[in-house]
Amino acid sequence: MSQTTLKRVLGRFARDPLLHFLVLGGVMSGVFVLLDDRTEALMPTEIRYTVDDVARLILGFETQWNRPPTQAEFNALVEDRVREDILYREALALGLDKDDTIVRRRMAQKMQFLAEDIAAAREPTIAELKSWYADNNRLFEMAPRLSFRHIYFSPDRRGKNAQADAAAALEELSGTSADRVEGSGLGDRFMFQDYYGERSLQAIAREFGAGFAQSIDDLQPGVWSGPVQSGLGWHLVRVDKVIAGRVPRFEEVANEVKTAWLGQQKAEAWRKSYDEMRAKYTVLLPVPEVESPGAAASPAQPVDRPGDGGS
Repeated sequence: MSQTTLKRVLGRFARDPLLHFLVLGGVMSGVFVLLDDRTEALMPTEIRYTVDDVARLILGFETQWNRPPTQAEFNALVEDRVREDILYREALALGLDKDDTIVRRRMAQKMQFLAEDIAAAREPTIAELKSWYADNNRLFEMAPRLSFRHIYFSPDRRGKNAQADAAAALEELSGTSADRVEGSGLGDRFMFQDYYGERSLQAIAREFGAGFAQSIDDLQPGVWSGPVQSGLGWHLVRVDKVIAGRVPRFEEVANEVKTAWLGQQKAEAWRKSYDEMRAKYTVLLPVPEVESPGAAASPAQPVDRPGDGGS
């Protein structure tokens, strides 16, 4: 096929983006394959895009705007990509990528992503996940949880008497059911909740402080106890229910197990890939010059990797 014919086909494709790929995708791919039988490199001033390149442009537009682009919008998408590629090539020609920390970090990051994507490309089987979970189920252990209600005694309102008032109220509550406390007028208004259902000690500590969480973990369930101090004041506490910590069944956390498994596979793939790349290189650092007169500077010495015997 001549270049003129190709240009005519490409022009028709560009004028009608709504027909992209569904109708002409396979045909255009075949055209590019026939034309690309040549093995020589592109001319430095030639920018060639494939059907997949154009597909990504249109897909990106449709993802953002929930509709296909108009002709003018399609032309603008192409011109934006052309501008980006031209500026990138010109920047490389000027050496602007050299000694640029941001560019170096970005390219290093992309290399790591490529290595990790190799591990993410394979879907694990249920048998693999169950086997992995059997060895790592402690990672998914459910912490103990408590359900409790409390009566608050405010230091701002009662001053130094807050603890003593709480202790006196505890005597009144001896043998009293939780229901009879409602509306009894004991304690002060609390800014948050009076009842907390099935909270982990970590969650309780975030709201009341670590000392409070540890104290109520030791309380006898079903009776009023205290006074217990928190970062907010003093409390009488009744633990209603204690749910012991446990390791969940695989079926309960299957999605989380898969996510963790993939994370480990990515980390291992990256470590292996980097070790292979690192083995190709010897790193030389300059040796500080000796200050004594007439002493010659030592040549750079190789740097051992941590844990290696040498490079």
